[in-house]
Amino acid sequence: MPSFDITSEFNQQEVINAIDQMNREIINRYDFKDTNTSVSFSNSTISLRSTTEERLNAADQVLREKFAKRNVSIKFLSNFNDEQTPSEAKREYTLKSGLDKEISKIIVKDLKEFSKKIQSSIQDQSIRVSSKKRDELQDAISYLKEKNYKVFLNYGNFRD
Repeated sequence: MPSFDITSEFNQQEVINAIDQMNREIINRYDFKDTNTSVSFSNSTISLRSTTEERLNAADQVLREKFAKRNVSIKFLSNFNDEQTPSEAKREYTLKSGLDKEISKIIVKDLKEFSKKIQSSIQDQSIRVSSKKRDELQDAISYLKEKNYKVFLNYGNFRD
């Protein structure tokens, strides 16, 4: 029986490459000169720092552009915390892998509404979708891509 898995995972190497490109751009751009703007990545956390909130927002825009160029979804940048001190503005993004239970339930419900011939089950932080025909699974992927969930969805492990 054909099946595939739905997950939500970011490519860590592409994130590292995007941050390296961002660092190079920040060093070379005139508007970031003498603002002590920096970005770092460790343990699924991206930290942006700058002297003003305006430069922090500009650095955030550069990060989003680099993510888009590296084909990393900016939906991973939805979880962030801002801190403002008199001398520094700081933003931390927490990149999250895996589907949480609420989103998984919504996706399973949407798949059941889409087609009665498709079976789906929640497995830890992923969803296994199966059907008797491959075409039904491909239609399900197309249907899910049209929906706008607040997380990025990966479709993989396609088996015949």
